[in-house]
Amino acid sequence: MPVGSVRLQSIKKVGQDNSSYEVSDEEPAGSYMTMSNSKEKEKVQGDPEQPAIRVGFFQLFRFATGKDMLMMAVGSVCAVLHGSAQPLMLLVFGLLTDTFIDYDIELNELRDERKECVNNTVQWKWNYTGVQDLTLPLNLSAISNSTLEMLVPLANRSCGLLDIEHEMTLFAFYYVGIGVSVFLLGYFQISMWVTAAARQIQLIRKMYFSKVMRMEIGWFDCTSVGELNTRMSDDINKINDAIADQVAIFVQRFTTFVCGFSIGFVKGWKLTLVIIAASPLIGVGAGLMALFVAKLTGMELQAYAKAGAVADEVLSSIRTVAAFGGERKEVERYDKNLISAQRWGIRKGIIMGFFTGYMWLIIFLCYALAFWYGSTLVIDTEEYTPGTLLQVFFGVLVAAMNLGQASPCLEAFAAGRGAATIIYETIDREPEIDCLSEAGYKLDHVKGDIEFHNVTFYYPSRPEVKILDQLSVAVKSGETTAFVGPSGAGKSTAIQLIQRFYDPKEGMVTIDGHDIRGLNIQWLRSLIGIVEQEPVLFATTIAENIRYGRPGVSMEDITTAAKEANAYNFIMDLPQKFNTLVGEGGGQMSGGQKQRIAIARALVRNPRILLLDMATSALDNESEAIVQEALDKVRVGRTTISIAHRLSTIKNADVIVGFEHGRAVERGKHNELLDRKGVYFTLVTLQSQGDKALNEKARQMADGDEEETERLNLSRAGSYRASLRASIRQRSRSQLSNLVPESSVPIAGDLSPRGFPVSQEEKNATPEEEDGLVEPAPVARILKYNSPEWPYMLFGSLGAAVNGGVNPVYSLLFSQILATFAITDTVAQRNEINGICAFFVMVGVVSFFTQMLQGYAFAKSGELLTRRLRRIGFQAMLGQEIGWFDDHRNSPGALTTRLATDASQVQGATGSQIGMIVNSLTNIGVAIIMSFYFSWKLTLLILCFLPFIALSGGFQAKMLTGFAKQDKQAMEAAGQISGEALNNIRTIAGLGKERSFVETYVAHLDAPYQSALRKANVYGACYGFTQCVVFLTNGASFRFGGYLVEQEGLHFSLVFRVISAIVTSGTALGRASSYTPDYAKAKISAARFFQLLDRVPPISVYSDRGDKWNNFKGNIEFIDCKFTYPTRPDIQVLNGLNVSVKPGQTLAFVGSSGCGKSTSVQLLERFYDPDHGRVLIDGHDSTRVNVPFLRSQIGIVSQEPVLFDCSIAENIKYGDNLREISMNEVISAAKKAQLHDFVMALPEKYDTNVGSQGSQLSRGQKQRIAIARAIIRNPKILLLDEATSALDTESEKTVQEALDKAREGRTCIVIAHRLSTIQNSDIIAVMSRGLLIEKGTHDQLMALNGAYYKLVTTGAPIS
Repeated sequence: MPVGSVRLQSIKKVGQDNSSYEVSDEEPAGSYMTMSNSKEKEKVQGDPEQPAIRVGFFQLFRFATGKDMLMMAVGSVCAVLHGSAQPLMLLVFGLLTDTFIDYDIELNELRDERKECVNNTVQWKWNYTGVQDLTLPLNLSAISNSTLEMLVPLANRSCGLLDIEHEMTLFAFYYVGIGVSVFLLGYFQISMWVTAAARQIQLIRKMYFSKVMRMEIGWFDCTSVGELNTRMSDDINKINDAIADQVAIFVQRFTTFVCGFSIGFVKGWKLTLVIIAASPLIGVGAGLMALFVAKLTGMELQAYAKAGAVADEVLSSIRTVAAFGGERKEVERYDKNLISAQRWGIRKGIIMGFFTGYMWLIIFLCYALAFWYGSTLVIDTEEYTPGTLLQVFFGVLVAAMNLGQASPCLEAFAAGRGAATIIYETIDREPEIDCLSEAGYKLDHVKGDIEFHNVTFYYPSRPEVKILDQLSVAVKSGETTAFVGPSGAGKSTAIQLIQRFYDPKEGMVTIDGHDIRGLNIQWLRSLIGIVEQEPVLFATTIAENIRYGRPGVSMEDITTAAKEANAYNFIMDLPQKFNTLVGEGGGQMSGGQKQRIAIARALVRNPRILLLDMATSALDNESEAIVQEALDKVRVGRTTISIAHRLSTIKNADVIVGFEHGRAVERGKHNELLDRKGVYFTLVTLQSQGDKALNEKARQMADGDEEETERLNLSRAGSYRASLRASIRQRSRSQLSNLVPESSVPIAGDLSPRGFPVSQEEKNATPEEEDGLVEPAPVARILKYNSPEWPYMLFGSLGAAVNGGVNPVYSLLFSQILATFAITDTVAQRNEINGICAFFVMVGVVSFFTQMLQGYAFAKSGELLTRRLRRIGFQAMLGQEIGWFDDHRNSPGALTTRLATDASQVQGATGSQIGMIVNSLTNIGVAIIMSFYFSWKLTLLILCFLPFIALSGGFQAKMLTGFAKQDKQAMEAAGQISGEALNNIRTIAGLGKERSFVETYVAHLDAPYQSALRKANVYGACYGFTQCVVFLTNGASFRFGGYLVEQEGLHFSLVFRVISAIVTSGTALGRASSYTPDYAKAKISAARFFQLLDRVPPISVYSDRGDKWNNFKGNIEFIDCKFTYPTRPDIQVLNGLNVSVKPGQTLAFVGSSGCGKSTSVQLLERFYDPDHGRVLIDGHDSTRVNVPFLRSQIGIVSQEPVLFDCSIAENIKYGDNLREISMNEVISAAKKAQLHDFVMALPEKYDTNVGSQGSQLSRGQKQRIAIARAIIRNPKILLLDEATSALDTESEKTVQEALDKAREGRTCIVIAHRLSTIQNSDIIAVMSRGLLIEKGTHDQLMALNGAYYKLVTTGAPIS
């Protein structure tokens, strides 16, 4: 139950606006997201000298224009007037009560037969002889009493003057008048503030985004893009909350608070002081409750964050989990982490129950005290009239309530100020390198000589690592200079300094002798064309992407550039030619195509300086040859700097510069450097060693050209790469997590459901479709999952029912007190009052216990349900076939979110939700039955207003959680632009396109702004209506009540009883209705969950069906296999593959990317089943084999091995999840994998944690752990998918030895690009386009003079 939703509603008295909910939106709505915020908070606390909030409240409004100021002023005036309406109401209410009581006393007086009304005063009847009964002469006392009484002259009581109906009509007009003005004031107060806020927010968004786009690249290294995106959306929304309607509501409530207390002190200061004395108890309770709840929620989220991390890790590496049969193990690991989250949740429930109960107890004790003391003041000392008593009592109560309800506004202000702190600081920050500044020279003529003078540099994000150390290099104009050297030597960094992404810490970079810091940045970058390893394309057409290179370029230039880049032909083959959309991040294009578009984009600038950073390393041979040719064409006559690892790309450079440890250690031509035997020499020799064994004949024919087939692929650990790739990697990882672990982008090309092959429109359509398809789940089924907790739910409901009865009982007692003031007999009156006060105390104590019961019981049942659902859901996810994970809707991120949010939302249909519903139902039920019993006519009248009251109650609750959702949707388009811009900031900076992105973004801000303005009016009107409906109800009811009192002799206390019972229950109804969105959400969430649980995967991991046999040999046959990926049914990957391997043989697949090599391996693992044809294993059809059994016989080592965030030993043990593995086995497997020595050198040996995704280890080390993991399974079949391609030459040798050992005596399938790894296989199968074109041993294929021969001799593509 949202914190504080039980605040004092009951006290709703007739004449009040029922502002009785603070559905504190802080907590439930944002609770999942807080995981990210809590991290931010920790960060902030890390700087002790900086408080987290460094923006004063009024500084929030620094972007307000004069017009905004005026609107806010008008809004505030309205709010102040509105705030005083409620206390005004109380004055009317007090008079009204006095009128009723006077009328009742008059009636009571005149019921006495001895009195009569003469000349508008009550007098004794003179001829009264009723009492004397002379037959009882002894009854003296009786006679004397009544006669004595009659001898006393009556106090001057007027009579006959009170026309109760007329009075009530007057009061009704007061009510209506106040009601109407409240409507108008409410409307203006809200719409003015919301409109002003919308205008300011639009400005803040504009300024923030344009400032972020101006920041230097170093700033982006230190700020994660994810964080910036959150700031753009959530933080600015928080500022919006802090400067919009919340301010108006705060002003209104604060005014009410002040006025309420003023009425209390003016009308009766004694009673006011007594009530105030008790109020700190409530305040302390509320404060403690908020504190505990916040703390426990934090703990719960932290505990869940751990489980969420497990889920995320497992889902991101689902292929590894599936291959090693770790599903059940992972479910257990996840469940373990859920237990602590559950424990905190239950504690939170108990604490909330306890404090809610405590508050009710105090409130009822307060009532008892106030009425008891107040009645003494009315009766004994006659200082007050009963009306004054009510005015004071309710004045103070209303004041206290409104103070309580003003506190969520303060939270919103604090949140807004916290959010504004970072945003305003960014807006004020001056970028160190301002890319949009006009300053700096533009040279008339550029030759293109680039020189580094003693440059020292380190990245701002890692100041402790020196990247460049006194680097001095000269690049002559018109020459091609190649930078070579191991990764981390500072090659890419040098290139970034030329673009002036960073400024050197010492020394300088000059162009034609001018320090580039003196040149205009936009102009400087316009001279430079850059082609990167992983080019970034924007989600628009090919032509637009090329046009980004230079604004206002004609179609002819685009075509020319495309021709030069060898891209023209493939573009013209596409159905929409240059207007083809490339998809998000260029996801629709293959690596080679993207690369060529990027080259065209660089060329269209007609740059003087061309920077090629590993421009071909991510491509397979075929694409590489084409791209390389394009690059050779365009280098002519430009200053070109090329970074590369493949010798073929470097050899023909004019100058080669060797880098090492941030210095340039040698320069010269290819042959000169070979003679020097320095850095370059080692790189070259390492690379050609692999070819030594290659057949001599081939070598002569190739005429020394064979190196081309080799790739020098040094593992890049360079910190430039780290910072640059971080952004790309985030993106590619999300796409690649759908792939096999085999994810260097080129190969990803053939295997991934490429990026998302979904056009923008389709993509936007999917989420709604998804929700549309889901039929809300039947509650019965949700409850079935909760059935083990039925005793908790039963007791909880009992508690809730009792709590629901409290409101009507309260109105009963309250009206009873009013009735006592009309009793003329003092003693009877005293006793009556004491009785009622005691009853109040009793109700308080009862409700304390029932609230606690309700809180605990529902928290317990709800948390158990959440945990059960999360576990079942996670288990169901891991049971799905791999194809299911390829669907972008089931990306790891989406699935973890679904586990986190759906499961906890389902709690909304059970648990505390049931409590709320039972509570409201009993409340309304009891109230209505009671009212009908006392006066059915009046009840019917009020019931006409009930829907409106309920509506207003529901609206108020909705209002507090607000329209955030619509805002979010409106912001989505703008969010996509900002997201794309921030993710690719380097590319945009290189192209100098910051301004155009800012303009597009600003253009997209208009829609959300318009919707905010529309919202302001709707919202204002609704708010006004909400506030006034209670006044109108009261007006009508009291007018009719007056009529009934006069005409039908209804007792006036019953009028109050009925009105207060129904009005309070109406607000309760509204509160319950405000929960319905939760309820609906819960049903949808549950339905999504059940959809997942009910889905029967075609390849089931958990079933025991299927063949198993004992002597598994490892005989594999592919018979006419055809296959397409389920997410890309239009692309045929395998086209009738036929190949077989005998037990113990090694089969090698070679072929260019996209030919289906990896796919065949996945069919064998049964990640997928072929669409047509069969895979036979020992003669059994793979589709009939038991999945866990089959996978347990296969060990796989893939290109990017996935390790889990645990120790090395545990990672190795993961190889076999069916049994306990001893440490000795682990060590022997590690020895076989050449891993043991390296592990023993680590401080914690086998207990060393590998970090998330194995980030603490180098590639070669990870690869060897993966091999050990495969060996420990003792598999009959070993699959090596590109197992060494990602390594540099040294690590490769070690890993290759380990693999050769592991292959002994097993059936083995190898996929590789490097020939040295393949040539000693038993069978080499050459594939192309999903077909086998040649197979045989190395020598047989060489003799054929076919595709394989070409591949070996020239490195030419296989097509």
